[in-house]
Amino acid sequence: MPPRQSYSGSCRKLILAFDVGTTFSGVSYCFLDPGQVPDIQGVNRFPAQEHVGGDCKIPSIICYDPEGTVRAVGAEATQENIEEEIEDNGWVKLEWWKLHLRPRTMPSSHVTDQDIPPLPSNKTAVQVLSDFMQYLHQCAIKYIEEVQANGANMLRSVEHTTEFVLSHPNGWEGPQQTQIRNAAIMAGLVPDTPDGRARIHLVTEGEASLHYCLSSGLAADGFQDGQGVIIVDAGGGTIDVSAYHMTIAPSFEEIAPAECRLQGSVFVTRRARTMLQEKLRGSQFGGDDMVSHMATIFDTTTKLRFGNENDPAFIRFGTTRDKDPNFNIKSGQLKLQGVDVAPLFEPAATAIIDAIEEQRYAATKTIGTVFLVGGFAASEWLFARLQSHLSALDLNFSRPDSHTVWTFDRGKAVAYGAMAYYLDHRVSARVSKFTYGTRCAVEFEKNNPQHKQRASFAIPRPSGRTVLPNAFSAILKKGTAVSETKEFRKEFITEVVDRSACNMIATEVVCYRGDSSDPRWTDSEPGMFSTLCNVHADTSKVASTISPRRGYAGLQFYRQQFSIILMFGLTELEAQICWKEDGVERRSPATVVFDQVVEAA
Repeated sequence: MPPRQSYSGSCRKLILAFDVGTTFSGVSYCFLDPGQVPDIQGVNRFPAQEHVGGDCKIPSIICYDPEGTVRAVGAEATQENIEEEIEDNGWVKLEWWKLHLRPRTMPSSHVTDQDIPPLPSNKTAVQVLSDFMQYLHQCAIKYIEEVQANGANMLRSVEHTTEFVLSHPNGWEGPQQTQIRNAAIMAGLVPDTPDGRARIHLVTEGEASLHYCLSSGLAADGFQDGQGVIIVDAGGGTIDVSAYHMTIAPSFEEIAPAECRLQGSVFVTRRARTMLQEKLRGSQFGGDDMVSHMATIFDTTTKLRFGNENDPAFIRFGTTRDKDPNFNIKSGQLKLQGVDVAPLFEPAATAIIDAIEEQRYAATKTIGTVFLVGGFAASEWLFARLQSHLSALDLNFSRPDSHTVWTFDRGKAVAYGAMAYYLDHRVSARVSKFTYGTRCAVEFEKNNPQHKQRASFAIPRPSGRTVLPNAFSAILKKGTAVSETKEFRKEFITEVVDRSACNMIATEVVCYRGDSSDPRWTDSEPGMFSTLCNVHADTSKVASTISPRRGYAGLQFYRQQFSIILMFGLTELEAQICWKEDGVERRSPATVVFDQVVEAA
C-alpha cells in the first residue's frame, strides 16, 4: 500500500477509535497535526492491569451496585477482591452484555436472552454500553495525558472537536447503529446536536479488519492476482465475514454482502459449561461454583490449546489434593476426551464455512484467499478444521500471527483498523445486504394476473384511478455494489382532497430480507419486511402552489410528486425525500415520524 499522506487540515484534531467487543475491548488514538503524517497509537495501559504497558485490551466486564452505580470496569472487575464485594454488597458483574444489543433478525436460533447473563433491572443494554464507553474515554484521556509530551494542553485544544470511530459487527443494522450513537451521547463523548452527532463515525468490524490487514501489509499478497479475498474476523461474540477486491491500488470494493454469525468463542465456552455440568453430575466437583471455575479455565487456556480430537484435553483447576478417579480428575486436573471437546467447536466452524460459501457464491470475483483473524482465530482446532476444508477447495488460507494472540495485538486489531478506516478510507464501494424500498400502492392493471388475484383489495383514488395496496417498490436491490457517491432514487405520487395534507410528506424505508429477487407484495411474506426508518419533509411552501385537479365525478383533489433517495455508500444508511420547489430540488434528512401510504408513480 502507498504510504499514508500528511494531514491537510488547518488545525490539530484528535481521533479516538473504540472497539467494544463481547469479551475484550481496545482503544486507539491519533493526533492529526497540519502537515504531519498521522501516526496511530494504542492505549496500552488500563487500571489494574498486571503488566504495565503490556496490554492494549481490557475485559468487557462492568460491575454495578444495587443502585446502578458503576463500581468496577475492565481489569478492575477481575481483581480478587471484587468477588467478595459482589457477594457482600449485592453487586452485579456483567459479561457478554454486548450480545443484548444483537439484532433479533440475525440467524441465532441457538441464542436466547436466557443464554446471556441478564442485565440489572435498572439498566438497559444502551446504558451499559454508555457506561463502558465513558470508562474507555476516561482511560484514553488519562493515558494520553501521561504519555504525550504536553498531553494535557494538547487535549484541552481538541476537547470540543474530538471525533470518535466506533466499530460494530457486520450484522448490526440501523437500530443498533442508532443505539451506539445514543450511547456515545449518553456517555458525554459528544453533545446531542447535529454537529456533535457528526463527530461519531461507525465502521463494521469486517471493514476495520481489512484496514488493519492493509496497514500491517498482511493482505498485500492476497490481492496481487486480481482475485477476491475473504477476511474472517472470529471474535468473542460474532464471526464477521467480508469479501473484497482491489480495483486500482489502493482502492478496494466489497464484492459480496457482508456476513455475520452469532457463533463467537463465548458460545464454545457456554457449550463447555453445559458439558461439564453433565459430566460432573454426582461428583464433589459438580457444584455450580466449581463448574463455573472450570469453564473459566477452559475459556482462557484449554480452548486455545485444543487442536485434535484424537488427543485429550485438560482443565487444570485445583491442587494435587483434588482428585476423583471416577470422573477422570487427578491432581487438580480434569481430563476430557478429544472426541467430547471437538463438538463444542463444530457449530462455530460450520457457521464460518457456511458464511464463506455464501460469500463465494455471491462474490463478483473469484475468491482465492481467506484470512482468519481475531481472538478466536488463536484456536488450534478451529484453524486446523478450516484449513482442512478450504485447502480441499484450492483456497489459500492463512492466520496472520499478529492478529491472533490474545494480548497486545488482538486488543488493537479492530481499534487500529477502525482508525485506519477513518484515515485511509480504502473501500470505495460496498454491497447491499438486503433489498430496500418502501410500501406503496400500485395502479390496478386488469390484465395483470397478479392484480386479478388481488382485485378484491382494489381501492379508488380521488383521480378516479384504482390502486392496489400492500405493494413494495424496490429502490435498491440486494447484491448491488454502491459507491460512496451513488444515489438510488424512485419517484412517487400521493393524491389528497385537502390541500393542507400536502404540507408534509412522510413515508417509510423498508427492508426486505427474503430470498426473492423481485419482491412485489408486502403481504405475501409479511415476516420478511421490516421498517428501517421513517422519512419526512416539510413541503408547506410548495403546497400552496399545487394546482387543484378534477377527478372522478368532478371531485377536486391535489397531486404531489416526490422522490425517495437512498445512499448506502458509507457504512450507514442515509435516506432522504426530495421534491421541487420553485423549480429547485429540495431535500430533507431522514427522521422518524408516523407512517403514510404512498403510490408508485
